[in-house]
Amino acid sequence: MKKSKFSEPKIIKILSLQESGQSVSDLCREHGISQGTFYSWKSKYSGMEASQLKQMKDLERKLSQYKKIVAEQALQITVLKDVIEKKL
Repeated sequence: MKKSKFSEPKIIKILSLQESGQSVSDLCREHGISQGTFYSWKSKYSGMEASQLKQMKDLERKLSQYKKIVAEQALQITVLKDVIEKKL
């Protein structure tokens, strides 16, 4: 997947410029993006601030760690059940 040349805080700054009254076509021309890109960013990051974005990324990281722990425990439970069934 191609990495964007815009960081997420920069994207939020561009969206806030539009909310402050600048037109979408002017913003797109100024920053070298298409209107489709702008509206996809808007659907993803609309109403967010940089601090909220950082908090969301932290929560996503924690969630992935928890999912990994649950998967490992589920595997251990399955293995233990198989061992118990073989002994009986």
